Amino acid sequence: MSTLLEVNGLETRFYTQEGVVRAVNGISYHVDRGETLAIVGESGCGKSVGVLSLLRLIPQPPGRITGGEVLFGTNGDRRDLLQISEDEIRQVRGNRIGMIFQDPMTSLNPIRTIGYQVSETLMLHHHLGKAAARKRSAELLELVGIPQAAARLDDYPHQFSGGMRQRVMIAIGLSCNPALLIADEPTTALDVTIQAQITDLVKRLRDEIGMAIIWITHDLGIVAGLAHRVIVMYAGYIVEEGRVKDLYREPRHPYTIGLLESLPRLDEGRNKRLNSIEGFPPDLVNMPQGCPFAPRCRFKVDRCEHENPKLETAAPSHNVACWVDVTVHQPRETTPTGVR
Repeated sequence: MSTLLEVNGLETRFYTQEGVVRAVNGISYHVDRGETLAIVGESGCGKSVGVLSLLRLIPQPPGRITGGEVLFGTNGDRRDLLQISEDEIRQVRGNRIGMIFQDPMTSLNPIRTIGYQVSETLMLHHHLGKAAARKRSAELLELVGIPQAAARLDDYPHQFSGGMRQRVMIAIGLSCNPALLIADEPTTALDVTIQAQITDLVKRLRDEIGMAIIWITHDLGIVAGLAHRVIVMYAGYIVEEGRVKDLYREPRHPYTIGLLESLPRLDEGRNKRLNSIEGFPPDLVNMPQGCPFAPRCRFKVDRCEHENPKLETAAPSHNVACWVDVTVHQPRETTPTGVR
C-alpha cells in the first residue's frame, strides 16, 4: 500500500502562565491508503492534540506547532500541511481529511438543523446547490443508519439520541468522500452496544469507500477488531508502535502491558483481578529528566531515571521506546538504530 500521510518530528507546545506545556514531543508515524491506525493512551497523553495539529486546529495562542512536517497526499500531489496557506488548509479540512470530534453534542450547532449542518460541507467543498446538497445529505444519513433520513433533516441535535448524533458526525465527516478520516474518541460517551454499532459502521464504510482512518481512543479493547496498526502514546511521546496482532500477543513497553492488564478477558475466570497502573501521568510543564513513565514502572532500571529512550526497532514492524526488554525483564545492552 502507498503512504497517504507521513508525520515527521511533530512538536506542539502550549504557553501558559504556569509554564510551557510540552503536549506533543517529536512524534513520527505514517498512515497507508485504506489502513486503520489506532492511537491509544490515557487522557492528556497528546492523542487529540497530535491529530488536531495535523489540521492546524490548535488554538493560537496559547498553542503553537513548534516543529515537524505533515506530508499528505500522493507522490505527485504531496504537500506539507504545516506550510501551506490558510486558504489551502481550509480546502483540506472536511474535504480531503474528514474529522469526527469527541463530543457530538458540543460539536453540532444546537440552533441549526441537522440537514443544514450536513449540507454546509457539501455546498462549500463540492459547490452543490441547496436542493442537491439536501438530497445528498439524506443519502448520507441513510448510509450511516439513521431511519427515515429525509424526514429528519429538519430536526435539531437535541432531538437525536447520543448514538444518532454520533452517526450525524460520521455523515458530516464522510460527506466529501475524504481520503483520510480522523475519529477522535467517537465512542467515549456511548454505551457498549452503541460503541459496537459505531465501530462496525466505520469498518463497513472504510471497506466500501476505501479511505484511511486514524482512530483515537483510550481503550485498547475497542481497536482489537478495528485497526491494522496501533500507536501507544504517553506524555506526548510514542512509546510503542506495531501491528495489532503483534502488540496484543507480545507487548514490549511496560505502559502497554499495564493498559492490556486493565482489560477484562473472556478467556479468564471471573475471579481474575484486573490490574491498574499505579500513580499519575507526569506534569507536562515539569517533565522528568529520564523516561516519563519511570515513576509508575515496575520494570525500571537506574538508566530510566536519567535518560529517555528513543523509539527503536524491537522486532519486525514493532518499535518500542524502553531501556528494558520486558520479554525477559533485562536491560537492553545494545539498541538498534535507523527507525523512522
